[in-house]
Amino acid sequence: MLGRASVLVKPNQLETWDVEVADPEPGGALVSIVLGGVCGSDVHILTGEAGEMPFPIILGHEGIGRIEKLGAGVTTDYAGAELKTGDLVYWSPIALCHRCYSCTVLDETPCENTRFFEDASKPNWGSYADYAWLPNGMPFYRLPEHAQPEAVAALGCALPTALRGFDRCGPVRLGDKVVVQGAGPVGLSAVLIAAQAGARDIIVIDGSPQRLEAAASLGATRTIGLDVAPDERRRIVYDQVGKNGPNIVVEAAGVLPAFPEGVDLSGNHCRYIILGLWGAIGTQPISPRDLTIKNLTIGGATFPKPKHYYEALHLAVSLQDRLPLGALVSHRFGVNQAADALTLTKSGATLKAVIDPTIS
Repeated sequence: MLGRASVLVKPNQLETWDVEVADPEPGGALVSIVLGGVCGSDVHILTGEAGEMPFPIILGHEGIGRIEKLGAGVTTDYAGAELKTGDLVYWSPIALCHRCYSCTVLDETPCENTRFFEDASKPNWGSYADYAWLPNGMPFYRLPEHAQPEAVAALGCALPTALRGFDRCGPVRLGDKVVVQGAGPVGLSAVLIAAQAGARDIIVIDGSPQRLEAAASLGATRTIGLDVAPDERRRIVYDQVGKNGPNIVVEAAGVLPAFPEGVDLSGNHCRYIILGLWGAIGTQPISPRDLTIKNLTIGGATFPKPKHYYEALHLAVSLQDRLPLGALVSHRFGVNQAADALTLTKSGATLKAVIDPTIS
């Protein structure tokens, strides 16, 4: 059996291939893609900004799929929920080895032997495709019967990433004052988590009115456009939260100039959590003195653990009827339209684009 897949052959060369669809291995699963999320990281991978990749690769690390076949011995998902053909699942796309120091001692991701991509000619878990082949050891979780796939796909890997960030760098506490730089999916996820945790102020900075409106719908209490000068943005933030400044600043902008501004925005005893700068390779100047006089903690987080995907799935489902999560999916593209999806995502003109294989 053949299926279509969007294959990155080299930077900026994306092709649609017919690839062989393999039966699952023991302990694995074969799923047909229902929705494949288009992530900002995919744009960095496409352009080469994120570094050299093991080309050719099938793009897409966010996926919801329908179980087509289960490998030998598989009767439940990775949280023990009973599983059958036809069930929808959401998976953690990082292939861990489960037998290295990071996996077994540190309990951290990624591990020394992590595989983010497989060669496009081999059985593959990329989600810009008709099918995904989930190997033994790649955790996947069944969607509850009432789950809206769009509500889960809307924040894709961004919600697990934000959960990972707060898990690693410290949670939002009741009454915290939070600033979020950027209102793409990662920033919107940070807003969602902060609002659910009971933050008093959630101030979001972004250049897109559409994204700022989405942030307000998820719990932001104040939004600031990039047409406002940085010094004025800082004044607005401090007028809102008080002279001690924010308790938490989250970088979710993915552009290097956000970093020194985030240090400047950070308040006394603040945590500055870096989530968006995964693909922006480069340096920015800051004043080290700011770290000492503010008692500032700067932390980074990337590559969510399987538990963060599980938590994200159930958080999204629990909120899908109260918040407009599904409506964040603003654009759909077929497998052979992946280049258009990435172009739109790069432009910032979409809240969330997805690959929908039913679109020809």
